Amino acid sequence: MVFFKHLRKGKENSSSSNAFNSNDAPPEWTPAPEQSHTTGLYSDATNNDFESAEAFCAANPPDAPRLLPSDVVDRIRTEGCRVWDIQWPRSSRFVGNIRRVGEKGGDKNVVTVATKRGCKDVCLFSDLPIMAGLYDIQGKLGVYFEVQIHRMDGVIAIGTACRPYPDWRFPGWNRLSAGLHLDDMRKFYEDPDGGRDYTPELTRLNPGDYIGCGYEFSSTSIFFTHNGRRLPNAFSGAYVPRMDYDVYAAIGVEGACEFDVNFGGGLFKWKEGNEWAWRVEGHVGKLAGGPSGLDDELPSYNEVRGYGGR
Repeated sequence: MVFFKHLRKGKENSSSSNAFNSNDAPPEWTPAPEQSHTTGLYSDATNNDFESAEAFCAANPPDAPRLLPSDVVDRIRTEGCRVWDIQWPRSSRFVGNIRRVGEKGGDKNVVTVATKRGCKDVCLFSDLPIMAGLYDIQGKLGVYFEVQIHRMDGVIAIGTACRPYPDWRFPGWNRLSAGLHLDDMRKFYEDPDGGRDYTPELTRLNPGDYIGCGYEFSSTSIFFTHNGRRLPNAFSGAYVPRMDYDVYAAIGVEGACEFDVNFGGGLFKWKEGNEWAWRVEGHVGKLAGGPSGLDDELPSYNEVRGYGGR
């Protein structure tokens, strides 16, 4: 089985990244201290893709955080993490299949994704936010999800993003998005160039390996895990103030890849993630305040399943 992709030409475009800036609450996001690269080592995008993404973000401001419909909140209270799923992409770039939790022939605990060689750069999103701005954290430490990689004859990138996001771009390349790209192990935050070196603790992957992504509320940090071991914080000062954003799981994929996405329906390899303090379903049900109240008109179920689907 081919696991790693063939080397490709470096990125065609080199442009300065759009730094996250928050004047409302410390700590303000600052660039990571590691070396920054102007070109990708293996995975890249064309100049046209870059320019199209910049135009998309300019024309589509970030969505304001929204309440979940009461029936979805009820389902989360009864079914827990199994309510979260991967939204089927609208882009024709996606060539493959997604088997959702509990779907016939699929796993009852995880989402299974398999793409074919003709799959071009595309970003997949969770259908519900893993971090919802209008809801209180209820004493939780953070939120977390995990991916088990079975095949990577192409590229897989794991991270987070706010909607709308250009779905032909990997997480971390554009506005309000972070990602760890698993071909070169570089980390990206609003960085359309070559990313930054992450950690010497992660140098290669093998079939069956687990990569997790978490957000820690106290430090406003994004971190990753490998085979159950927490790696150093990748970025700090992200998504602040927290109540201004709905943040989604984001997974980039290109080429022939196979992987499972676990939002907590199954046991995490990172043992701490199995504790209530890190589980996504413990983050809803109690409003943190904001422009809306419990008695406001709630969006329909179908609207939420297509959350930010632009």
